[in-house]
Amino acid sequence: MKAIRRFTVRPVLPGPLQPLSDLARNLRWSWHTETRQLFEAVDPDGWSAAGGDPVRLLGAVSATRLAELAGDLPFLDRLSAAAADLDTYLSGDRWYQQRDGQGAELPAAIGYFSPEFGVTAALPQYSGGLGILAGDHLKAASDLGVPLIGVGLLYRHGYFRQSLSRDGWQQEQYPVLDPNELPLTPLREDDGSPAQVVLTLPGRRSLRAGIWLAHVGRVPLLMLDSDVEENGPGERDVTDRLYGGGSEHRLLQEMLLGIGGVRAVRTYCRLTGHPGPEVFHTNEGHAGFLGLERIRELTGTGLGFDAALESVRAGTVFTTHTPVPAGIDRFDRELVARHFGDDGELPGLDAERVLALGLETYPGGRPNLFNMAVMGLRLAQRANGVSTLHGAVSREMFAGLWPGFDPDEVPITSVTNGVHAPTWVAPEIAGLGAGAAGRGESAQVAGAPAADGDPPRWDAFAEIPDGDVWKVRKLLRERLVLEVRERLRASWRLRGAQAAELGWIDGVLDPDILTIGFARRVPSYKRLTLMLRDRDRLRELLLHPERPVQIVVAGKAHPADDGGKRLIQELVRFADDPRVRHRIVFLPDYGMAMAQKLYPGCDVWLNNPLRPLEACGTSGMKAALNGCLNLSVLDGWWDEWFEPDFGWAIPTADGLAADENRRDELEANALYELIEDRVAPRFYDRGTGGLPDRWIEMVRRTLVTLGPKVLADRMVREYVERLYAPAAGARRALDADTATELAAWKDRTRARWPQVAVDRVEAVAATAAGGSAELGSTLSLRVRVGLGELRPDEVEVQAVAGRVGSDDTIVDAQAVPLKPAGGPDLEGRWVYEGPLALDRTGPYGYTVRVLPAHPLLATSAELGLVALPTEATGEGAGVLLR
Repeated sequence: MKAIRRFTVRPVLPGPLQPLSDLARNLRWSWHTETRQLFEAVDPDGWSAAGGDPVRLLGAVSATRLAELAGDLPFLDRLSAAAADLDTYLSGDRWYQQRDGQGAELPAAIGYFSPEFGVTAALPQYSGGLGILAGDHLKAASDLGVPLIGVGLLYRHGYFRQSLSRDGWQQEQYPVLDPNELPLTPLREDDGSPAQVVLTLPGRRSLRAGIWLAHVGRVPLLMLDSDVEENGPGERDVTDRLYGGGSEHRLLQEMLLGIGGVRAVRTYCRLTGHPGPEVFHTNEGHAGFLGLERIRELTGTGLGFDAALESVRAGTVFTTHTPVPAGIDRFDRELVARHFGDDGELPGLDAERVLALGLETYPGGRPNLFNMAVMGLRLAQRANGVSTLHGAVSREMFAGLWPGFDPDEVPITSVTNGVHAPTWVAPEIAGLGAGAAGRGESAQVAGAPAADGDPPRWDAFAEIPDGDVWKVRKLLRERLVLEVRERLRASWRLRGAQAAELGWIDGVLDPDILTIGFARRVPSYKRLTLMLRDRDRLRELLLHPERPVQIVVAGKAHPADDGGKRLIQELVRFADDPRVRHRIVFLPDYGMAMAQKLYPGCDVWLNNPLRPLEACGTSGMKAALNGCLNLSVLDGWWDEWFEPDFGWAIPTADGLAADENRRDELEANALYELIEDRVAPRFYDRGTGGLPDRWIEMVRRTLVTLGPKVLADRMVREYVERLYAPAAGARRALDADTATELAAWKDRTRARWPQVAVDRVEAVAATAAGGSAELGSTLSLRVRVGLGELRPDEVEVQAVAGRVGSDDTIVDAQAVPLKPAGGPDLEGRWVYEGPLALDRTGPYGYTVRVLPAHPLLATSAELGLVALPTEATGEGAGVLLR
């Protein structure tokens, strides 16, 4: 029989054990070794059964055991120390407070919105890299004292649990998550009632959501839950599954995340006294509607729409995470219009103005589609990709929003992702570094900055003897082997196998064999099955008599992606072959708990996406922090920081994009050759002491040199200094009058821009056009421009110069401002002059342009307006040389 109602009976902790509740409800335990060890001591068997989740542990521990612990003085001393340590962590000044005290003018608070958060396996609200990155962002912000408020949704079924059928086909299960059994507390009004936010839906319906609060160290994470009694059945299911449902379902999720999320932040700040955010960070386009709610708030105070838009843009940061257009949510225009019409949400805003923010009204776009990333970019004055290469890809991808500008001038910068070392570094690796540094606090060496903001001592790994390094690496590999066997046996039981036919699993993997890991989501561009391109050659690598290789593979395909499921099935069927099943395995249900064993236990981390479609690829960073070497296509972060000391770069055939078959063949062969000729020999080449000296040196260089680069605290510091602080300054500069003035100036400039023209360009002190000039000489430029009704202080006239290709395109361009020479002539034209130094050899060219200028613009490209010479202006590319 099934229960007609479900609820949770909470344990009553004896008085001396009350601090256990506070420790369990703050997710700092997920990256704080001492706190986890304390909970394990409560009940070692129960800790394992609870999957390392303190809330589940305390819900299952017996009253007898609790009474025993309440009288255990050594345990109570440990508990008191852990509680005091948490209190110090939560209340003490850290890097952010020190920077603010030094006059950095940092924002009082930042709202960080994301559709998923991977903080811990005990709170399964993530699907992949985006969510794990968001969780690491919160944890690093907490360590640094950055006053973030995280905002997401609480999915009652989370993301799916993955298993395999007998023939290797992915199967999905959606377990029901009870928030009362998770490390969450409901946000309540002063009278004790549950706090809620309300959205208006077409047909005079309402969408209500409760607010759950997770404490991620110092950072509050607000999670909206539509499964409340006041909602109808359809509305209750809005937050049922992460990335589930059709277009309208996804639209409602994203409206709740953005609009409802802002309202949840306002509610939280009202109830707790937390400072309201001055900056809002939109982590991917799913949360883009948050800008519309903030515009509604400001228009409600009497500010016009355009002025409110400028104010909102100034204080918004948008991060794009996908270089794949298919990864961006796009909705039909009519669907969005219906939800923002007269009887929908945000009734004070003109639905056409709302639509204009997201429609693809640019060359190459589809004007009837509402693009969430486009709205994110139009609602944010500052935007970034998540690696240097991804920033360049994003500028190309969204260049249509800034017509007339070269892609490298599109105002999208990059902040390369990082990972939270205390979460991902194995305790044994942290212990190695701590011992070498002479410290007892391993977390200091392995990533968490001290209260004084000093960086971790990654240089300590340089002093560790080779034997110690290899001993720990082998220990971690042995643990992975045991983990794989346990998970593989469980997987086969779910596939219908009997225990009697699984004896072979005891021989799966060998702790002395070179171990390669590959784990990630399974869209086609990540190429899960590239390793299967030549199966005979792969078998030879796996079964090599002297230098064998073993491979551990994991990953999930989206439930609607049958192509991804077929790739998994193909890999699983190969791994099921009795000839190789002891050397290659596929582990279903990839998640944080598995990853924390997989990264440390592998010797090599494999990544072979289609370049340049990997935005960052943080799994390789987590592996590197454990001394695992990377074997990867030069994409994402690896393109940026690759050195031969850290691993190997897989050559790519980028010029064969149109011939996928030939490209994959070439790149698979390059992968096989690297493993066979360089990776495996390096691993098995033993020195006089029986150790792989050159391999260990690569491990050491990875930890010492690469380790500090890939940290999430480095990433968060960059966000603070390069994006959050400038955004806060821009927002503070826009009071109601200033915002109104700026909006009016932009409107006036757009209307008058067609009158702006470059009439003539002259260059003095150079040879004739088509000739040559000497390095170090200077051209004196004289440019005649028409400004129409604009003033000279409202524009900037520039010379843009650099090397030119065969088609006269300027590369590596540098902009040189020109200055007005006197007033307008009789025809109302202005003359601008300035020197242009010829500082490069080879084919060289230049042009001139006119851009809008205003002190409150973040970049000259912000309005997407530019005036260039025409063919009639001069020779060639519109330039007259003499």
